Amino acid sequence: MTSLSTSTLAALEEMLQNMARSAPADFMPIYLSQGVSGSQIIGQLNPEFATYLQETLKKNPIPLISMGNDCLTIQAGKPKTLSISLQKLAEQMRNGGFIPGWRNEDFAWVDQNGHKYFRLERAAFRTFGLRSMATHINGYTKANTIWLGRRSENKATDPGKLDNIAAGGITADETPWVSARRELWEEAGVPPQIADEIEPVGRIHMRRPIPNRGFHDEQLYVYDLELGDNFIPTNHDGEVSGFIEVSYAEAAARILADEFTSDAAFVTADFILRRNK
Repeated sequence: MTSLSTSTLAALEEMLQNMARSAPADFMPIYLSQGVSGSQIIGQLNPEFATYLQETLKKNPIPLISMGNDCLTIQAGKPKTLSISLQKLAEQMRNGGFIPGWRNEDFAWVDQNGHKYFRLERAAFRTFGLRSMATHINGYTKANTIWLGRRSENKATDPGKLDNIAAGGITADETPWVSARRELWEEAGVPPQIADEIEPVGRIHMRRPIPNRGFHDEQLYVYDLELGDNFIPTNHDGEVSGFIEVSYAEAAARILADEFTSDAAFVTADFILRRNK
């Protein structure tokens, strides 16, 4: 346990209360239609993208995809078939300049029962407001310090911002556990024998509009990992420019000064509050 001021703790708690925002009222819902089972909203489309998408679908219709004046509908089908249709849709949006940072890496859309309905280029998830998944690991020490990574200035999203010691999207073929261990090695050089000690502590659901991008909806699978006093993280994939080891109080101050990515701010704030109970 470490002691922070009452006002700092209250500010962190207030921030966490606002982590799951509703989509703006003018965003267009994206429905997954499952026939007799009904439909559910699985995404949100920025109205700035709607006109282009309506026009391109009229010129080049895509199986299982339809669009009216007030919604986009995806007809459920075999995962492989649906994935092909959605990939075509994403490529059309990319051609229009609406999907920056294309990665040639797939995420999966998973329902509440854990079933994967389709896979799609990860950069398209924000454009369509689809729920993605990521792992975040709090790397801490017995001395009540926490390691933070600084994102590379070359990153397409949040360059130069502070992040957890390791964090990243869960690809279409990964579990959260596999993703966490992979990210720990790639981003911070944590070897498998140490990464095996990660402790799952919960999930954080964050939702927020991204100006000129779309809607970010993500389930964050959170892990804690105690690191030895002599451990120094080392980046292997070029996505982190460096690391700093700070007290919980300094981490809280940097969160409130908006130095973190939004996701890492929520995860680190949650960690600090748990450590101050």
